[in-house]
Amino acid sequence: MADIPSSEGFIEFRVGDESFKTWYEIRGDISSKNRKHRPLIGVHGGPGASHHYINPILDLATSHNIPVILYDQIGIGNSTHLPDKPKEFWKPELFIDELENLINHFGIQDDFDLYGHSWGAMMSSQFVSTRQPKGLKRLVLSNPIAAMDLWEEATTKLLSELPQDVQDTIKRHEQAGTTDSKEYQDAVQVFNGRHSCRVDPIPDGVRKTGGDIFRDRTVWNAMNGPAEFEILGSIKHWSIIDQLHKIEVPTLLLNGHFDQAQDICVMPFFQKLRKVKWVHFALSSHMPQWEERDKYLQAIGEFLTVPEL
Repeated sequence: MADIPSSEGFIEFRVGDESFKTWYEIRGDISSKNRKHRPLIGVHGGPGASHHYINPILDLATSHNIPVILYDQIGIGNSTHLPDKPKEFWKPELFIDELENLINHFGIQDDFDLYGHSWGAMMSSQFVSTRQPKGLKRLVLSNPIAAMDLWEEATTKLLSELPQDVQDTIKRHEQAGTTDSKEYQDAVQVFNGRHSCRVDPIPDGVRKTGGDIFRDRTVWNAMNGPAEFEILGSIKHWSIIDQLHKIEVPTLLLNGHFDQAQDICVMPFFQKLRKVKWVHFALSSHMPQWEERDKYLQAIGEFLTVPEL
């Protein structure tokens, strides 16, 4: 098998009269004359996470000859950090502009596929419904959330199933605003071990993304809020449900049995999208890309390479 080309670099992203840098990584050949399948852009979650934890989708370049582009959204990872920007700066439209800038930079706006995980799926669905990208052929929404009130309903139920002392610790620190304490973080890890990523030990990519969030929580705090389970940031009232009828491309939905994004978070996509398939992973939580990696990648690879849907 021939070596799969790989490269990384930076793209200029302008906001008003300011210039920032978006870091990217490419696995495979995205040039139209050489590629067998459309390039896939991977949009990570957060808000304010980084690309490392969705690295498994890079394997699609080898397994299915799908060129993959990953990137770090500004404010996190290898892209420009902006710790002094006010909360009002950080909004979904900013990141949609950044995604559109990346698509145009690589000249793939006439023929591409899009993958989003968690917040990345939320942002991707808003991008597709509001910008109506003409060249988008297929959409993958992994562990998506159709509305934040559904996510809060799901996580409230999952929290109620934790040991009582863990529940009490989380509630006490979120009410006191002491969510940076070790006791709170340890309690959150109990939840995460059940509903974020069930792989033990934690995969290196997940650990790296966690480190990125820990080092710079600017975006997370502005959009989500300092607490893990009480949404106080700018996406508190976010919902895409009323816009889903505008998404016309074939869409693949993915989530896990133990997922933070429980079925109630995914169901509006399934009910309202016209061309949709839903794959459920019985052994996974919020990161089936690690928990059931082979099945997950096979589901995505088949969906993206079938000639007609």
